[in-house]
Amino acid sequence: MPKSKEMEEEMKENSQDKNFMYKLAEFIVDKRNLFFLIYIIALVFCIFSRNWVKVENDVTKYLPDSTETRQGLTVMNDQFVTYGTAQVLLANISYDRAQEAADMIEDINGVTSVTFDNTEDHYKGTSALLDVTFDGEEEDQISIDAMNEIKDKLTGYDVYYSTSVANDDSANLESEMQVVTAIAAVIIVVVLLLTSKSYAEVPVLLITFIAAALLNMGTNFLLGTISFISNSVTIVLQLALAIDYAIILCHRYTEERENLPAREATITALSKAIPEISSSSLTTVSGLLALAFMQFKIGEDLAVVLIKAIILSLISVFTLMPGLIMVFSKWMDKTVHKNLIPSISAVGKFAIKTKYIIPPIFAAVIIVACVFANMCPYCFSTGSTSTPRKSESTIAQEKIDSTFGSRNMIALVVPAGNYEAEKNLLADLDACDEVKSTQGLANTEAMDGYMLTDSLTPREFSELVGLDYEVAQLLYSAYAINQENYGEVINSSSKYSVPLIDMFEFLLDEIDKGYVTLEGDLKDQMDDLSGQLDKALLQLKTDDYSRLVVYLNLPEEGDETFAFLDRVHEMMAKYYTDNYYVVGNSTSDYDLSSSFSRDNLVISILSALFVIIILLFTFKSAGLPVLLILVIQGSIWINFSFPYLMDSPLYFLGYLVVNSIQMGANIDYAIVISSRYDDLKKQLPIKEAIIETLNQAFPTIITSGSILAAAGILISFLSTNGVISAIGTCLGRGTIISIILVMGVLPQILYLGDVIIEKTRFSINTDNLIQNTGGTMVINGRMRGYVSGIIDAEIHGVIKGEVKGQIDVNNIDVIKKEEPEDGGDGNEEA
Repeated sequence: MPKSKEMEEEMKENSQDKNFMYKLAEFIVDKRNLFFLIYIIALVFCIFSRNWVKVENDVTKYLPDSTETRQGLTVMNDQFVTYGTAQVLLANISYDRAQEAADMIEDINGVTSVTFDNTEDHYKGTSALLDVTFDGEEEDQISIDAMNEIKDKLTGYDVYYSTSVANDDSANLESEMQVVTAIAAVIIVVVLLLTSKSYAEVPVLLITFIAAALLNMGTNFLLGTISFISNSVTIVLQLALAIDYAIILCHRYTEERENLPAREATITALSKAIPEISSSSLTTVSGLLALAFMQFKIGEDLAVVLIKAIILSLISVFTLMPGLIMVFSKWMDKTVHKNLIPSISAVGKFAIKTKYIIPPIFAAVIIVACVFANMCPYCFSTGSTSTPRKSESTIAQEKIDSTFGSRNMIALVVPAGNYEAEKNLLADLDACDEVKSTQGLANTEAMDGYMLTDSLTPREFSELVGLDYEVAQLLYSAYAINQENYGEVINSSSKYSVPLIDMFEFLLDEIDKGYVTLEGDLKDQMDDLSGQLDKALLQLKTDDYSRLVVYLNLPEEGDETFAFLDRVHEMMAKYYTDNYYVVGNSTSDYDLSSSFSRDNLVISILSALFVIIILLFTFKSAGLPVLLILVIQGSIWINFSFPYLMDSPLYFLGYLVVNSIQMGANIDYAIVISSRYDDLKKQLPIKEAIIETLNQAFPTIITSGSILAAAGILISFLSTNGVISAIGTCLGRGTIISIILVMGVLPQILYLGDVIIEKTRFSINTDNLIQNTGGTMVINGRMRGYVSGIIDAEIHGVIKGEVKGQIDVNNIDVIKKEEPEDGGDGNEEA
């Protein structure tokens, strides 16, 4: 387009006074090939490095070190061996055939034992339950091979397996999320095609999204280990949360392209978009940042991974997308299409008509929702959650529980050495109606009715094992010397009693050293005992601790269960002063419930506080942030009223995570409405400003909101993991509620609250304002007023002529001032 000489001179003057943001954008656009090379290298590296990420599937690992569960699990993992187990349910089978299957499984290499009998614990109706114990721990190859062989041998049976052996939950979840991501990608493409201004915008946006997602996945290994929650949901949430940034830059470019060549349009759009997008991302980041203050460290894990995802998305939009726009610019020009998003003026007119109706109804609804949300039933066990789609292991466990009842096991870890205390503690527990059975060294039978921890004299021991009495006496004397108990050697040793397990250990040790030789049946008996004793000691006793296993007749969580755990602690306190722990799913749930109240309060306060602070600086009004927070907080309360109304327990992490995301991300929808309204009401009557605001904001909100809602709903319906499904359900539902409120309630609130907004605006220092001037001047800063027409923009350039408006004197350099004539040109000050 030809330009006049005067315009060319002005552009030359402007180019001599480019600000930093413009120069930065110019560098990025002109050096785009360098950035392409950097991204290609980085993305190739990330394709390989994403496989280096270590994923933690156990949420208890993120409990604070001060909790009993964390301390107890540390002791158990360091001190004891926990062999892999499996529950195998055979349906529609006779007892005899089930016994044959049990014998077949027991003969498999790697299987220690199979427990099966004719009691209702193992055979009921036509169903058989086989309890299998393996030779190795659940992650050992010998256990995995044995489990796979069991599945092969039981081909053709109506069988269900409940086990962690050879069951990779992480791989299953990753496979599910790949399906979710693929479907989400299709939805994103469809939404972008409908909301874009040019079809060629779509590949630009998709390449940017894919690059950012791959960069985030490929850099996760730098964090060491991340949780399965962060590993699975981050890519979908990243696409949904960060899509606004790319769309803002794309829309900026199309606006600038109407008057500028592609290069200049891209540079100008980027220079304007960097501060705008950076400001927009702050609310999302601040909401996620609140997660990092959780006592339950999985919040910190999520915060770090998701905030990193947002930052990498910003970097990709700022440094990769401008080059892609230049590459696709010709195609973007050729594939421009008409606007496919309809006008919603009717919604704006409805908002005006209902301005005195909707706000009071909303006020009543959020009060009720606040009450219901505070009555939301939370659960802390993944076993208490339900998902629309179930995994094979979940189906198997539900089948076992419905047929034979659920099993709730806890482990008591106590200081070793006091067998009498262990015996009394087990007796106290067995006397409780809440206890189904117990197992420990003190109630494990060794031989002929003697328990492993019973103390025997030399004669009793010789009679038990068939050893000569004189040999038994010598053995006891040697034991006393080994224990430096010389008094028993000097005195008669006939009354010297030693716990059976200690004497067995000593005898087997003497046999290994060659000091004692056994023959015949006695040797075979000791060989069998040696193997059994070794396994028992690895599971139940070390030099420092003993482990007692208790099966409860109680659900995994609930007030009754938690109350009984307190009673267990009281029983243990009778025999031990410290260093004792109760470990199990129930204690984990108890610790999670204890930290939840604090974490809930912290996230609710901090996420709202961070967002309010950002909004205060954004809108420079004290009243507007309160109105916006009220709407989004209302959507949160309504969202978490549903579990109460549906009488469906909500997994607590679903609440904590979505609470912060909904506050941080959905507030952007309210900001879009408020910003446009704030600008339009300066040019239009308030009623018309409301109508036009909704028309302009709707495409942005429906694009971002529909993608985030779709992502949440997909995760909810396609994931078999209760934690992930709960997050998806709350996220999808919460986003839909937020969209409805910002489009159907916020406009009325802004209309009625306009007086509050204006009266609570931060005061402007009028001493630094010029109200009326003229001539030739260079302006760098914000101006509002008339310059041969209305202007309200960031000005970086030269103006010649009469100016009526508000300009910061620190940002104006009047080259030649000309006082306007009285009366001016008839324009009123803006």
